[in-house]
Amino acid sequence: MILVYPPVAKPSEPPAGIAQLAGALKGHGIDCTILDANIESLLYMTGNAQRLTSSPSDRWTDRAFRNASKNYRSLKGWSTYQNIDRYKRAVIDLNRALEKSATRGTTPGLANYRHHELSPLRSADLIRASEKPEMNPFYSFFSERLLSLIQERSLSHIGFSMNYLSQALCTFAMIGFVRQNFPEIKIILGGGLVTSWTKRPTWGNPFTGLIDLLVSGPGEEPLLSVMGINMPEKKIFMPAYDSLPLNDYISPGFILPYSASSGCYWNRCSFCPERAEDNPYAPKPVDKVIDDLGSLISTTRPELLHLLDNAVSTALLKRLADSPPGVPWYGFARINSLLTDIDFCMALKESGCVMLKLGLESGDQGVLDSMEKGISLERASLVLKTLKRAGIATYIYLLFGTPPETLQNARNTLEFVVRHQNEIGFLNLALFNMPLSGPGINDYETISFYEGDLSLYSGFTHPGGWHRGEVRKFLQDEFRKQSAVSEILRRNPPIFTSNHAPFFAMNDG
Repeated sequence: MILVYPPVAKPSEPPAGIAQLAGALKGHGIDCTILDANIESLLYMTGNAQRLTSSPSDRWTDRAFRNASKNYRSLKGWSTYQNIDRYKRAVIDLNRALEKSATRGTTPGLANYRHHELSPLRSADLIRASEKPEMNPFYSFFSERLLSLIQERSLSHIGFSMNYLSQALCTFAMIGFVRQNFPEIKIILGGGLVTSWTKRPTWGNPFTGLIDLLVSGPGEEPLLSVMGINMPEKKIFMPAYDSLPLNDYISPGFILPYSASSGCYWNRCSFCPERAEDNPYAPKPVDKVIDDLGSLISTTRPELLHLLDNAVSTALLKRLADSPPGVPWYGFARINSLLTDIDFCMALKESGCVMLKLGLESGDQGVLDSMEKGISLERASLVLKTLKRAGIATYIYLLFGTPPETLQNARNTLEFVVRHQNEIGFLNLALFNMPLSGPGINDYETISFYEGDLSLYSGFTHPGGWHRGEVRKFLQDEFRKQSAVSEILRRNPPIFTSNHAPFFAMNDG
């Protein structure tokens, strides 16, 4: 079996999902090859940027083409992360080279993919992408790469892991290539985006005949079942990264991604996708996590450990503080009383914790209560101050335009950020999207938002008149222009955002 991770997604670290699947397959003696077509295709485009297109139309593009390989190498060196302006120029120019390397009505980038006519939200457009794979800008890469891999093996199945909308059109182009040239091979499609599609209230499979099996949720059992192996017991396998190009990812050293759980242990927030999709919380035993990390770190020698959990459990945080993994690490955590303890936070720092991502969402207590966040602003303030004292950077996530929020509530959030400007390392600002299903959705008048039968969100009539246009205007004209906020936002790594932020935190520390 071949497992494929298609373009386009942030190429800072290897894909954890297919590494987990590969570990399960190999654990049962099944021959398995992983193809990270995302990093390989981006490097192919980077190395051939000038050859793949006509003459540059402007000086910026000319510079981006000439320096594409140089910028790629610079983003793999620590010195670039010691100067945010030098870093930004390298990232933006490398992204420019990728965008301008395509000429077929598409715009690929380091973390995004746009087609001028086709939408990943429409199943008919995805099917069109599969019918003409040669129109995809990555075709010259993936046609040769897939052909070589398939011809080398006696292959019965090929699986595609698709987690983001930015991967959808390219995924279906690759599926179309396989279907047209190797009709005997069974095609399996899974990943986070597929799971979200199948949880839609009106879901009906539009890809019958093109895809042999759609996998919703964890894929270990379905893949093993397809290969004729039953799993009578829930056995947890260690991810297998050994066949991936670990030295090629765009970071100053290898980042090891690891999931200690799926779902969310809080799982009460209003409008949360995990809650809307009814995804259960499934943690791995802490002893198993520590054993896995010890083995993976000794074999891959990462520069940084990335814990992928929606929120690292308090049990695992405590264990990491007691049993440091031996490398710097970061991940999401809930704002809770544990992080108000300076001794514990100092222990986390000593264990290698360089940054915690915190989903605050709002700086207004009424909004937090309405959303059932289980967070008090008083505690959030203390957490920020305690982490700052301990030397742990914070990446704060804010969400604007939620049903309980008003303009005044949003201004309260602005005031909270200003008061804590010295404790906040980085900021993520997002506009609220109403999930198509989940608790509370029927309380609001919904309207067409994204056109397409695969859309996961709906527009809605805000009960307080705080509509998206007004929210965007507030963020652009008021929030971002506040001097304390703009200074924080200036530190945000473009495109790679939180995936590269820990490296700047490590330099500051």
